[in-house]
Amino acid sequence: MNQMNRLNVLSGAALSGTDAASGILGAFPFMDLDTPPELAAGKAARKKIWDLPGMYHCSVVGTCLSTAELRKLLGKLGMGEAGESDHELHGRGVGLASRRDIAGKLLNKALDDRHQAAIKRYGRAKCAAELALLWREDVKSGDIPGGYWAVLTHPSASYELSREAFGYVHMLSHLVGAANRADIRRLQQLEQDNAALREKTARQEAKIREMALAAAAAPRPEPPDFFARETPDVAESPGISGVIEELRRQLAAETGRRAAVEARLARVEASGRAAAAECRRLSAANAALQSEIDAVERGFGAVPEALPAARAVDGLTVLYVGGRPTQVPHLRQAAQARGASLLHHDGGIEDSGATLAGLVNRADVVMFPVDCVSHAAAGTVKRACRHAGKTFLPLRSAAVTSFIAALSA
Repeated sequence: MNQMNRLNVLSGAALSGTDAASGILGAFPFMDLDTPPELAAGKAARKKIWDLPGMYHCSVVGTCLSTAELRKLLGKLGMGEAGESDHELHGRGVGLASRRDIAGKLLNKALDDRHQAAIKRYGRAKCAAELALLWREDVKSGDIPGGYWAVLTHPSASYELSREAFGYVHMLSHLVGAANRADIRRLQQLEQDNAALREKTARQEAKIREMALAAAAAPRPEPPDFFARETPDVAESPGISGVIEELRRQLAAETGRRAAVEARLARVEASGRAAAAECRRLSAANAALQSEIDAVERGFGAVPEALPAARAVDGLTVLYVGGRPTQVPHLRQAAQARGASLLHHDGGIEDSGATLAGLVNRADVVMFPVDCVSHAAAGTVKRACRHAGKTFLPLRSAAVTSFIAALSA
């Protein structure tokens, strides 16, 4: 038995010694902890998600798995909670990406199962140049999720190619938002085209019914005495039948066009709804920025003699988690100017995560900037605050103005 098999057997024995791990292994009998087939065949093994740099985990979970697939996976692991937002579920999934336990392996297997075809196609590449060619073909065709996962985990992927793929996926979200605006402009024209097609189809259907009724009501002429056989029915004559058949073909073609326009209209309406939601989000962000500006202007306008009388948070202890280290002195100065005291924890970069719960118990309110704090630290703050009955306030950004606006509110 080689070294990897011995490690897998030992890890399997350790996991089977706890009830939780036994439950997971029993619920997922397909998990194989033996030597991967790539290593058994003497080939270079594909990377696992925990082998990738942490900066890639967020984009992989967000791009290569749908929200429904991630929610299903977390439900099987007993980690999904009812009422959690998509952002909170995403944070849990990103947290699993760096783990080498059963949960991390299930996340890696879900990604492999989801993109088997892309993995097989990229598996035939022998060098970074062939990988780059496959990735750029997928970019042109728009097949991004499968190619992104396959190229990042391929053993021949170079650092430059991985950074190229990561940069493209990062910018893609910005491009999608810009494309939605063009779709909204076309929505009105598509609605007008759809209405015109409906009216044209109705006219053609009415014309066909009139011709069919007229043909059925037309009398049969009496055949001449010298004519040995009956004259064909008017409705069955070649001229009338040809007209009816041609109108039927036109009706089928127009019906198909109408269905295509309606499908396109549905897609544009969905894009319009997404754009409207983005507009609402931007309006809320703009309102938050205006509130911060107003709070800063009020602070600048107050004279030093009048400042102590305006201390609405006098004696309050605020815990600030995350943010930029260079701004902590400014945050402390802003808190002290309003009569509050500031505790700070960097979210686990240098400060120990074990001290975070104790700091939460000492604070009256906990704040953290959503753009400058790790998923793990944010989750720890929320759980600790719920357990201790403390208030937590997610701030829009790590700017000092966001902190001042929160204190002023």
